[in-house]
Amino acid sequence: MKNKLLIIGASGHGKVVADIALKMNKWKSVVFLDDDNSLRTSMGIEVIGKSVEAFKLINDYEICVAIGNNAIREKLQNELESKGASLPVLIHPTAVIGEQVNVGSGTVVMAGVVINCCTKIGKGCIINTGSTIDHDNIIGDFTHISPGVHLAGTVKVGQSTWIGIGSIVSNNVNIMSGCKLGAGAVVVKDIKDPGTYVGVPARKVGS
Repeated sequence: MKNKLLIIGASGHGKVVADIALKMNKWKSVVFLDDDNSLRTSMGIEVIGKSVEAFKLINDYEICVAIGNNAIREKLQNELESKGASLPVLIHPTAVIGEQVNVGSGTVVMAGVVINCCTKIGKGCIINTGSTIDHDNIIGDFTHISPGVHLAGTVKVGQSTWIGIGSIVSNNVNIMSGCKLGAGAVVVKDIKDPGTYVGVPARKVGS
């Protein structure tokens, strides 16, 4: 394990990731990369260059891709992993993680999250503030579970899905890859077609 952490992205999401990293007290130093030339520091943490420079620093740092956009995060993490980068899991100290929970590389679990037993979280996911994921869930790679989302037991969420703030998913429901759920959506049956879903109960409104 390397004792330095490089966070790609120094804006809102990146700052929350940095806060988790500092609270974990695992790394001797934490720095940012960001493509905004005007940024020199964020949260008092130095911005040492642009995101492309991560590939030169693979041997010196563990790397976290702190970019909210699922597609961009997936592309960059996969490129870094193919070059041998180490992408740690970051878990806020207040999160509650059950037994037999597996969390993939590069995933960030934020403050107040509960992940119950026998759940599998893919790589590069964002499990955002105060969300709950109950027993026997399967969350696909590069999915974003927004703040205050509640997933009941035995839910399956496909890869690269975005579940909006405050959404609820009933037990035994499957959501296919590449979906977007609007804020406060309530999903009570399987979602079998990719697209955008909103409302109570959730209905498709766009591709």
